[in-house]
Amino acid sequence: MAKVLGALTGLALLVSPLAAGTAFAAPAPSASAKKKSVSRKQATPAKPFELPPLSVAAQRVTGWVAESGDNQALPYIVIDKRAATILVYDAGGKPVASGPVLIGIAEGDEATPGVGTKSLSEIGPAEKTTPAGRFLAKFGKAAGNTKVLWVDYATSVAIHTIPVGNKENRAKRMLSPAIDDNRVTFGCINVPKAIYNGKIAPMFGKKGGYVYILPDTKPLEAAFPPLHARPLAETAR
Repeated sequence: MAKVLGALTGLALLVSPLAAGTAFAAPAPSASAKKKSVSRKQATPAKPFELPPLSVAAQRVTGWVAESGDNQALPYIVIDKRAATILVYDAGGKPVASGPVLIGIAEGDEATPGVGTKSLSEIGPAEKTTPAGRFLAKFGKAAGNTKVLWVDYATSVAIHTIPVGNKENRAKRMLSPAIDDNRVTFGCINVPKAIYNGKIAPMFGKKGGYVYILPDTKPLEAAFPPLHARPLAETAR
């Protein structure tokens, strides 16, 4: 009898919290459950990148490239010199990045013949231009064994980040809302590190791609002859 009473007492102790209405905390989620929850969050598709408003010239060039497939299934970049802006597209023509750039000090759309063979100290102020046109760009070595995206090797025009130890406050100029102070290089195109390392290097690393540099002064059609077949009114629709 004592054994039966002891057993009943023990049972009462086990069930008494429930009888009193005491709530039990839900069991903590297991590590696998947490992992699944995180995976579901990561699976949420990211919002597509949206370009800022483009100039009419940039609209015309990007529209022509997209419709004609002029990039030949390679990634491409559009440099709008007047807006001091870079636009980056993947091989399928989807925009993936945009931002400010630093370009040549002098206005002009042609490279001075022989400028690529000169040292920086030999290049005159009027020769520090970023040439306009369509270029097949590939990565290669530059001075100091650095790697750059060569836009036009013959004239020493490349796309790269801001050089270390520059004396022109280039980082400050790049972040400035003004456009005039973005003209500071010898002709090369300086781009933000995030765009260069995060987009340009991975996409252009194997096969390269195309770079379309919009002109400062000469007509857009002079830099890109196929645009003669695309009237301005057609792009404004």
